[in-house]
This record gives sequence, C-alpha cells and structure tokens, in this order.
Amino acid sequence: MTNNNVYNTNRYLMSAAVRLISSGFSLIDHNWGGVYKGGSYFVVGPRKSGRTLLGLQFAIEAAKSSEVCVYFTLMRPKDLMIQAASLNFDIQSYMNQNLIIVVRVAPPKDIYEMYNPDDYLVEYLNDIATVVNQYGPSRIIFDELTPFVGFRNLEILREAFLNTLEVIEERDITSLFIIGEPATQKAHSIVSILTQHVTGVIQLKKLVQPDKYQTGTATIIPNVGHTQGQFTSSYRIEPYKGVTVDFTPDFEYTTEPSLTLERKQKTATQSGPQTEPYEPYAFSNIYNYNDFLLLLNNQIALYKSTGQAFNLVSFKLDPAAQVKGLLSINQLQNAIKKSTSKKDKICVLDNKVIVLLVRGTLKNAVDLMSNIQNYLPSKDPSYINTVFEYITIFNLQVDDRVENAEAMMQTILAAENSAEQTYQPLNRFIG
Repeated sequence: MTNNNVYNTNRYLMSAAVRLISSGFSLIDHNWGGVYKGGSYFVVGPRKSGRTLLGLQFAIEAAKSSEVCVYFTLMRPKDLMIQAASLNFDIQSYMNQNLIIVVRVAPPKDIYEMYNPDDYLVEYLNDIATVVNQYGPSRIIFDELTPFVGFRNLEILREAFLNTLEVIEERDITSLFIIGEPATQKAHSIVSILTQHVTGVIQLKKLVQPDKYQTGTATIIPNVGHTQGQFTSSYRIEPYKGVTVDFTPDFEYTTEPSLTLERKQKTATQSGPQTEPYEPYAFSNIYNYNDFLLLLNNQIALYKSTGQAFNLVSFKLDPAAQVKGLLSINQLQNAIKKSTSKKDKICVLDNKVIVLLVRGTLKNAVDLMSNIQNYLPSKDPSYINTVFEYITIFNLQVDDRVENAEAMMQTILAAENSAEQTYQPLNRFIG
C-alpha cells in the first residue's frame, strides 16, 4: 500500500507542471511573478482593509482566463455584486456563464455551545472539499474563514485544514483563504497554525490618515518557493482599481500617519535641517514592535537550523539633538532606511532605531554605520561631526546563548544602563 501511494504521488508531481499565474495584486505579480498554480495563499487583515477586494481581484484573473472559480462568501450575493461593481467587474455575467460559482456559507452560530464543537467545525472544512469535487474549479476563494476556525483542539484544526488543502492541491487548484487579523493569543495561535502550511501569506495593515483613499501597508511573505523573498509596500484602495500599490504618494512620508501636510509644513519651518521629501520606495522594511519580534524569532530559528548569523544594531539618538534642531528620530530613521537593503528589518522604539541585519557580520554593521552619513539632512563635514556626537550605537550578534527575540531585545534595551555592555559613540566605528 505504501509503495502504491509513493508511485501515485510521484506520477502526479511529474504530470503537473508548476507554473506562475496572475494573482490580480500587483505587489505579488511584480515581485513574485504571480502565484503558483495549485498553490495556497492566505490574506490576513482587519475589517475594511481590502481583504474582499483582493479576493475579487483574484477572481477577476480567473474570469479573464475563462477559468472556473468557486467563491465562498458570508456576504449576501447582492452585496458581493456591489463590491465587484466597485472594481468595474460584472460578476453576474460570469456567474451566468458558470465561470464564477458563488457559494454562500452560513457561519456557525450555536455550535460553540455544543459539547464538542470541533467535530462540527471539521464538517464545515470538509464541505469545501465536497464543493470542489462537485464543480472542479481552477481557483477557489474562501471569504472569510474566521468564523469557522474556533477550534478548542488546535491539533484537530491542523489535521482538518491539512486534509482540506490536500484535496484542493491534488486537483491543482489555486486557493485563496481570507481571515481576520487575530485579536487574542488564541486567535494568533490559530492563524499561525493555518498560515504555516500554505504557500504564501498576504498581510494587510490598515492606516488612518486624512486622505480620500483608504490606505495601509501590505506585506507578502513566502513559505514555499517565491525565492525572491518578502516584500512590503504601501497600498491604497481606489475606485475601479481595488487594492493597488501602483500609485505615486501624494504626501510626504511620516511615521505619524495622522500628521497633516499643514502641520508638517509648520514643523519644517520650526526645526533645523530638513530631509528632502521622502523617496517613494517599492517596499517598506519598517515594522512595529510586535511584527519585528515575530521576524526576529524567525531569524533566530533560521540561525539555529542553518547557522546563518545576523546582527542587531541599535542607534540611540540623544534627545538634545532634536531639541537643538540638529536631527530628529524620523530623520535618523530615514537615513538608516536608505542605508539598508530590502532584507533588513527596522523597528523604532522611542529614541532608538533598531536594525536587524539578516546576513549580518561585524563588517556589515560597520558599513551600515558609515553609510548613514550619506543620507543625513546635510553632508557638511562639520554638521556630520556634530550630529555624530549625539548618536551612539550598540551592536549585538546572535550566538548559541540566544533563546528568543524577547531576550535579544531586552539585551538591546538594557545596554544603556549596563556597565559591561553599553552603547558606544558612533564616531568610534567610522574612520
């Protein structure tokens, strides 16, 4: 029996050519070349972040290729049609041609009051496989999975979801699952279990700012393949375009999204040397503290499995520099960002800018420290020498004693008060 299974699996792998197809989301299509045919992907984000629009953009690409797409939704069909119309997408016409099959699913209501709700939730996941067998689509979209993953036993969830994926993938169906941003520790555990088994993840972070468009940051994270790596970009939701990263920012960059242009102009006239308008990048490698910890833990796991070393470099700005109008933490962050590569990660904590150099050596750290002078508000040598008196650094390289991200960050944060490991003047590292 085992030999037959191995033979059948190998025969399937040889007969199914893996290729890339368009996702309908330019961040993926431009950087990864599309999604893998037969791959599985997750969209994770809060309400009103553009999750359903991404699902519809995925469906549009299927319609363009005359592929059958099954769209599972909690929405009323009319509401889904209205959402599609906002993309100038006449979903009804494709439904009439049986190219898009809309399956409305009812979220479980009273299940969680039952003695063993997990058994019933497994059936909800099994229903996906039943519909797949019925229609034989090329793509499926499940919008959204959040109400169906309230499992008590996370191992049962893992097994049920893997079984569902196997049914889908063995038929070479490309799948897109949409799920809400986790708000509790249990929800984080559930999302982690689900996302670690798919081909890639799209994370949406919604921003609030005085703009006519809904905006945010999108990050695409590969689990399997997509060796180009992780990419992050600002996005916005535009009429008839949906979720797009193909736009020219019409506001100057700031780490305070609610800061209006009028306030920024006023601030610019009151402080010292200013940077040029922030250069629009195709990616952003600046993360909040929790996301930075997650990336750092991943890097530690990679080090323990492969030995690939990395460095954490913390730049601390003396508050007196900002008081004197010499340099702000935003300007220092901007200079550091322009000195790093796409793979490096940045986190700003109070008066510190912390950089994860993913392929770090002492030389990489010194090169980074040297390069930031090229992106400061002024290149005047006397200005640079003065500013460097207000910047100190602490370099920490991973080793076998490191346990987790929290421990590394605690070492960084405690260094300024330590007699043994402390911040050093930046001038000391730059010739």
